[in-house]
Amino acid sequence: MSKPDIPTIMVVDDDESILEVLEARLLSAGLSPLLADRAETALEMLADEPVDLIISDVKMPGMGGRGLLKEVMENWPHIPIIMLTAHGTIPDAVGSIQEGAVDYLTKPFDGKELVRRVRARLEARAEAPASTPQPRPSRKTAASEPAPGGILGGLAPAMGRFLERLERVAKSTATVLLFGESGTGKEMAARILHEGSPRADGPFVVVDCGSTQPTLLESELFGHVKGSFTHAVKDKKGLIEEADGGTLFLDEIGNISPDMQARLLRFLQEGTIRRVGDNHERSVSCRVVAATNADLPGMVASGEFREDLYYRLKVVTLTIPPLRERCEDIPALTDGLLARLCARQQRPRAEISDKAMRLLESHPWPGNVRELENALEAALVFCDGDVIEPDDLQLETPPANSPAAAGSSLSLEDNERETIIRALEAAGGVKKDAADRLGISRRAIHYKIKKYGIGEE
Repeated sequence: MSKPDIPTIMVVDDDESILEVLEARLLSAGLSPLLADRAETALEMLADEPVDLIISDVKMPGMGGRGLLKEVMENWPHIPIIMLTAHGTIPDAVGSIQEGAVDYLTKPFDGKELVRRVRARLEARAEAPASTPQPRPSRKTAASEPAPGGILGGLAPAMGRFLERLERVAKSTATVLLFGESGTGKEMAARILHEGSPRADGPFVVVDCGSTQPTLLESELFGHVKGSFTHAVKDKKGLIEEADGGTLFLDEIGNISPDMQARLLRFLQEGTIRRVGDNHERSVSCRVVAATNADLPGMVASGEFREDLYYRLKVVTLTIPPLRERCEDIPALTDGLLARLCARQQRPRAEISDKAMRLLESHPWPGNVRELENALEAALVFCDGDVIEPDDLQLETPPANSPAAAGSSLSLEDNERETIIRALEAAGGVKKDAADRLGISRRAIHYKIKKYGIGEE
């Protein structure tokens, strides 16, 4: 029996080595593991042991993980389940999500990431209103509940490819440049890069280059010494120094002035900074992740952004797909956002009707996931009861100059075809580069080019 107030996590897997690894990982995280080598054993233990969360393999002898999921949903619906699956059986995991599992991870999995997701699920349960049981979402179609900023999901091919690349890049310490429209979740992507990196134990420092006045940004980034300017009454450490040993996230990097571009370039080249008014160089070691929704290559061509800084920042480039290009993720994003919004407002969990969901799936979302979250928050205000209907959604037609408006009157296939054509044009006809821009594999882009007859005309 676990100690009081320590969450009990049941692990179900027929692989003894997996059980041993997870037991050690959960114990080191201050959690109490309960181990079972098959689904039938787990059900017997559930009858006698209180469990806060279950981690289960999909493929096992006997009833297997899917059978266990069904029994738990019928008899212990309050217990969340995270499924483990091999890469070749991801469709099984997605099927489990549709049947009520809250998340899945593919083997081999990262132990830190598993513990992070376990804690996120436990916290979500704790935040739920105590007077109301936490019902299972009736509609689940993706692997993850969106975190703040909401980029998670992954059923859409473009987003699945992006998340795979994000996870791979996170394990390095390379400088990363994130492209994406406003509201796609660039800060959340940066946090994932930090949490999956060797510097995860260090600080994660966010600098909003778009909202900080140019005259103040230098002091904010580099710090200053006492007396260096009016009101500098004491020495101040800058945000770059604060990020030492961790990750520095420079949001809206396209907004910084030419002088700041020069100072930032020197830091990236030398790994040293100098506070305003100081002659002393200070060494700082941190990973830099920059993000923008601007056309940086175009700004380089027009002379608005330094070419040498651009190439320093784009060691690795990742582009977050806009929401209109991954409609398959909208149901799962909606479920996760509603759960978080209802918990924040301390109200019973709200559902969304099928008609309202179809309206969400057909909207072009110029503001991306941020707009979706705001729309759902407003709908909770207007809805009469616990089911959101189409009339509760206050959706606006996108501006005529918005990228979302350009394709809003097209069918899904027309949108996809136009998106591929634009990517090919931007990549100068190089299919590999176009695939990277879209976040899909080369095999996928060759298939789609053939499917839509692109280039035949």
